Amino acid sequence: MTLLLIHHADAVGPLLDPQRPLSTPGHEHARHIAQVAKDHGAAPQAIWHSGKLRARQTGEAFLRVCAPFAQFKMVRGLNPDDSPAVIRQALLAESRDLAVVGHWPSLPALLSALSPSSAPMPLHGVVALTSDDHGVTWSELWRI
Repeated sequence: MTLLLIHHADAVGPLLDPQRPLSTPGHEHARHIAQVAKDHGAAPQAIWHSGKLRARQTGEAFLRVCAPFAQFKMVRGLNPDDSPAVIRQALLAESRDLAVVGHWPSLPALLSALSPSSAPMPLHGVVALTSDDHGVTWSELWRI
């Protein structure tokens, strides 16, 4: 199983738009990192996002570029203040290759919980992990 942890691309500030859509450079960056992920062989069968506009828009870039037939849905546990335990538990029930699009600080906490030896989560980046034991232990494959 392969898991992509994706921090949403750059969003506009809350004073400009309280829904915080991706900025113009953020849209370009999301497309770019999706293409680089595809070049690394990423083809998730499902893309989970937090439901916040900036995460959904980043996930949509991955849907268009590297996984046009993936299931695309909002899931609980990917918001900024959510515990990594929620997604970690959901991963135990999954066997599909997944991409999850989330936020700071929950996404770095999830990476640390899944793969303690990994370097910190890159801002607006992607970390690919793999598990051979149905999500119990994870190791890093690559990062953007």
